[in-house]
Amino acid sequence: MGIIKRRRVYARWRRPRKFDRNLVVIGAGAAGLVSSYIAATVRAKVTLVEASKMGGDCLNYGCVPSKALIKSARVAEQMRHADRYGLAAASPQFSFRAVMSRVHDIIAAIEPHDSVERYSSLGVDVVQGYATIVDPWTVDIALNDGGTRRLTTRAIVIAAGAAPIVPDLPGLEGSGYVTSDTLWEEFARLDEMPGRIVVLGGGPIGCELAQALARLGAQVTQVDRGARLLPREDAEVSALVRAAQEAAGVTVLTGRDALRVEGKSLIVSHERREQALPFDALILAVGRKARLTGYGLEALGIETERTVVTDAYLATLYPNIYAAGDVAGPYQFTHVAAHQAWYASVNALFGQLRRFKADYRVIPWSTFVDPEVARVGLNEQEAREQGIAHDVTVFPMHELDRAIADSATQGFVKVLTQPGKDRILGVTIVGEHAGELLAEHVLAMKHGLGLNKILGTIHSYPTMAEANKYAAGEWKKARKPERLLRLVERYHAWRRG
Repeated sequence: MGIIKRRRVYARWRRPRKFDRNLVVIGAGAAGLVSSYIAATVRAKVTLVEASKMGGDCLNYGCVPSKALIKSARVAEQMRHADRYGLAAASPQFSFRAVMSRVHDIIAAIEPHDSVERYSSLGVDVVQGYATIVDPWTVDIALNDGGTRRLTTRAIVIAAGAAPIVPDLPGLEGSGYVTSDTLWEEFARLDEMPGRIVVLGGGPIGCELAQALARLGAQVTQVDRGARLLPREDAEVSALVRAAQEAAGVTVLTGRDALRVEGKSLIVSHERREQALPFDALILAVGRKARLTGYGLEALGIETERTVVTDAYLATLYPNIYAAGDVAGPYQFTHVAAHQAWYASVNALFGQLRRFKADYRVIPWSTFVDPEVARVGLNEQEAREQGIAHDVTVFPMHELDRAIADSATQGFVKVLTQPGKDRILGVTIVGEHAGELLAEHVLAMKHGLGLNKILGTIHSYPTMAEANKYAAGEWKKARKPERLLRLVERYHAWRRG
C-alpha cells in the first residue's frame, strides 16, 4: 500500500536520473542547523539554505537576547532590594543603550557557533538565499546577491521556523509597534528606555519581557484577553506568576479584549467598558505562527493548517520531504526543534532502510520569569481534562535549606504520579533555577525511573536540587506502611524488655 500511495503522489512529477545532493535543508534555525549537521556527520552531501541570519529566531530574536535582558534586569532588582541580603539597597544607575549593547554583544559571542564558516568547515554547503521547492526533488534558490541556483536532491527538510503573530487591530500599523523579533534592533537605537510600555500577551514571551522591562524601571502594563497569565499552567502557578509580575511593578490586566489603537494608546474593553492604555512602546507578544508561504508548498499540494502537516515520521505528503521545528509544530521550543531534526534528517537519509517515529513523550519547557516556571509531562489541569487518574505530591521551597539561605523561598515542586505507584506522570517546578532542577525529572521520565530512585540518590547539601529528593520523600511519607511500622514498634518494645 505504501508503494502504491507513493506512486500516486509522485505520478505527475518527473524524477531526476541523478541528484546533486542527498539533502537540502531550508532554514538555519535550530532544526535546520541540527539537520544539516547530522547529514554532514554521516557524510551525506547537504546544502543548507538561509535567507536571513544564521542561528534563526532563538539566537537572534528569542532565547539568547531575552535571557541576556532578563539577567540585567535581575541584577537591577537585586541591587534595588539588596537589603534582603543584609546589604544597603541602592537604586541601579545604568544606560539603557549599554544594556541593549550587552544583549547584542552576547548574540555576537554566540554567533560563531551557528556561523556560515563553522558549518562550511563541517562539510555543509551553506547558501544564503530564498529557497522554493519546484518539485519533490528540485529546489530553486534566489541568492541574496541577486543570482539564482537550482539543485536536485534526494530529500528535503523544511525548517523555516515561525514568526510573531500580528493581530488585525485598527490603527496598529501607524503605532510604531514592535514584536519579540523586532524590539531588539528598535530598542538598541534608543538612548532612553521607553517610559510607558504596553505588552499585549500573557504567555511566556509576554511575561518574560514585561517583568524584565519593569525591573529596569519602565512603567509596564501587561494585557491579555484570558482570565489569567500562563493559561496552560495550573491555576496556582498562574497566580504566583501574576503576584511576581505585580511585585516587579507590572500592572496586569487580564480579561481585556484589545479593540484598536488610537495614536499612542491601546484601547481595550472590559465588561463592556473601554479603557485607553497610553504607551511609548507597544510590544506584541500574542504568539507565533509557522512560516508557510513562499516555499512552493501550495503548488506541490503539501497540506498546511497552522503548521506543515506531517505524519508520525515528520514526512509531508511526499515521503522524501520532511518538516521539523516551529514550522512543523506541535511545540515551539528550540530544544524540540533540535529533537525533531534528528528524526527528520535520519528518516530523510535512511528512511528506505528504517524509519523512526518522533517521540514526544517527555517534553520539558521553562518560562524564565522570576521565580522560574518549568514543567515536563502532565500538570493537574491537563490530567483532569484528559481524565487521567493521578496522585499529587508537593514540596514547598520555603522548607528547603538552600532556598532559605538564598532568600529564594517562593515556589514548589509538584509531582504527579500514577496512583499506587512511583511512576512519574509529570512535574511542575516553580522557583529559582527551576529549569535546571527539572532536568533530573526529565531524565527519570525518559528512562522509566520512579520517585523511589530519586529518593535513593545522594544530592549535595545544601543545594536547590535537594527539593527533588524531598518531594520524593513527601511521596514516600504519605505511603508509609503503617501496619508494618506498628509491628516494628512492638518488636523494639520487646527488645527493650
